[in-house]
This record gives sequence, C-alpha cells and structure tokens, in this order.
Amino acid sequence: MTKLYLARHGETFDNERQVMQGQTQGELNDNGIRQAEALSLQLADAHFDAIVASDLWRSIHTARIVAAPHGLEVGTTPLLRERDWGSFTGRFIPDLKEIKPWPDDIESLSALKDRAGHFLDFIRMTYPDQTVLAVGHGIINKAIQAVFFHKRK
Repeated sequence: MTKLYLARHGETFDNERQVMQGQTQGELNDNGIRQAEALSLQLADAHFDAIVASDLWRSIHTARIVAAPHGLEVGTTPLLRERDWGSFTGRFIPDLKEIKPWPDDIESLSALKDRAGHFLDFIRMTYPDQTVLAVGHGIINKAIQAVFFHKRK
C-alpha cells in the first residue's frame, strides 16, 4: 500500500501581502524558506521513496529544501496545483470576502475534488507500495484529504 504525506509550501511574498495567488508561481519569502528548512529538519529521519510537488515554483522550492537531506529529486505534477481562482487571482484577499456570487471562472469544488481524485490515482499508480511526500497548497491538500476520507467538504 502506498503511504502519502501531504505538506504545504512555505509562506510567500503574496501570502504575506494577502494577495490571492491561485495558480501563479509565487516565491518563498524569508519566513517561507525558514518554514521549509524547519520541515526538512522535522522530516530528516523519515523515509521517503519519492517527493512530488505541484509544478508551481513555491511548492517546488519548498520540496527541494525538504528533499535535500534525503538525496531525492523532486517530481512535479499540475494535479497538485492550488485551486484556480480565476479573476480573483492577484487581488487583495480581504476585498474578496463579501463578493457573492463568485465569478464563474473560479475552479468549482467539484472540479477541484475531481483533480484531487486524479492526483490520488496518479500517486497510487506511479508509486505503488512506496512512501511519498507531496508538497502542494492548502486548498488542494484539503481536497485530497476530503476525497481520501470520503468527506463532502
């Protein structure tokens, strides 16, 4: 049986500024680098056969920091990308809280959960009976857990 660990990328400059990143690349700030280094230390004695990241830079950078002590290369997949926030991308998050209904160009929860299911299938097929660390994003990680544990949200 494949064992999967989920982690979120470190803090980015846009996280710090409360800007909706969605599927933009993002760049870790100093705190985000420290967070990735702390995760690396925390997981230094864990065994991983593979480390996979979203194909967005903020996750790749975090995964590479964590992978270094393990001597592993980081694989990437767009299945692990953050939710596509459409026209909300690049906007100040507090300004978005009262907008109802949301624009149609935001990835639906149904589509997000479908993608999460495809990610789980990808991991099971690509890494059978292995231990994998996946470095993604907050919302896709929650969707993966919801699909795995058969939860509605």
